[in-house]
Amino acid sequence: MMFRATARHPALILDDVRGAQKMLSGVARATALEGSRHLSELVGAPVHLKCENLQRTGSFKLRGAYVRISGLSPVERAAGVVAASAGNHAQGVALASSLLGVRSTVFMPVGAPLPKVAATQEYGAEVRLHGQVVDETLAAAQEYADRTGAVFIHPFDHPDIIAGQGTVGLEILEQCPEVRTIVVGLGGGGLAAGIAVAVKALRPDIRIVGVQAEGAAAYPPSLAAGHPVSLDNPVTMADGIKVGRPGDVPFGVIEELVDEVRTVTENELSSALLLCLERAKLVVEPAGASPVAALLSDPEAFRGPVVAVLSGGNVDPLLLQRVLRHGMSAAGRYLSLRLRLTDRPGALATLLAALTVADANVLDIGHVRTDPRLGLTEVEVDLHLETKGPRHCEEVEAALRAEGYRVIG
Repeated sequence: MMFRATARHPALILDDVRGAQKMLSGVARATALEGSRHLSELVGAPVHLKCENLQRTGSFKLRGAYVRISGLSPVERAAGVVAASAGNHAQGVALASSLLGVRSTVFMPVGAPLPKVAATQEYGAEVRLHGQVVDETLAAAQEYADRTGAVFIHPFDHPDIIAGQGTVGLEILEQCPEVRTIVVGLGGGGLAAGIAVAVKALRPDIRIVGVQAEGAAAYPPSLAAGHPVSLDNPVTMADGIKVGRPGDVPFGVIEELVDEVRTVTENELSSALLLCLERAKLVVEPAGASPVAALLSDPEAFRGPVVAVLSGGNVDPLLLQRVLRHGMSAAGRYLSLRLRLTDRPGALATLLAALTVADANVLDIGHVRTDPRLGLTEVEVDLHLETKGPRHCEEVEAALRAEGYRVIG
């Protein structure tokens, strides 16, 4: 099967992806496919996780970058390559260039996570920080290419990139031939397009679902308009899919072959990341967790067996810390309360004893005695508690009220 070819959308076929798979032999890992009992129970059918977070450089991006750079002529290789990325494509280009003996320069957004910047440099690239979003960084890299003659390696808008990413789809069919739905994160569209080209050629019955972050969802309006549409200000914690405009080449594939595009909220992304860490013991970045977020948000919508592609695991530890707190809060694992007590010796100790009986863990406590809202003998206490879930939150509040405490917020 081939998607509709036009002057702007050159044709990609299964043979392109198979050729890329041969080229990547010994370079990219055939990543594991892990079953998830929790998600399987939720969906009511087997769910498997395709662990591209365990790929070399921590994401699928090495696949496309290596195929693209391998196809350059000796003259082009001598001129070097330049790329732009929030981090994963940057590392893929850096490592692929090093393996192929090509000089690389990588532009990254000013706010790119420091571990991704450091890793890109360690793989051998010269890193330049420019712009606040990937689209601004892309423009800077393209200007550099025009000025220096370096070959611009686009993160998603090139047939070779898409063919390389499509090898993920071939592996899924080999590892799970009974699969009926593949769920994949969607930013510029290279990974989803590559998987679609490979999978639909061999198994047109398989449903392919792309997932975007709600605050950076350029594909729904683009598909409605019939051409790529730019977002003014994409906002999401999932920097790997924070792309303001679909690529022309992947858009043509996705319009033709991807069955559905869904969006997920920031709460759903953080809950999915927490689930991957707690239940699957896998460190996944927010973009990589987006397929799991889609399963959590509407589990009955997916026909199984399902394969969810965990596209990357390069998460900044500081972001991971914030996201985990956010995910635990969204899952009802934190409870914040404000109480008023009589200001007398032992009152706070009595309150803490009541919380111990209720099996709530105190994370933080604030004790306010001087406030014009308080009576002469009153004190206000702010509590931040770790709980076991929404039902336990209700039980803790009920236990405190039963002890005569006045909960005011």
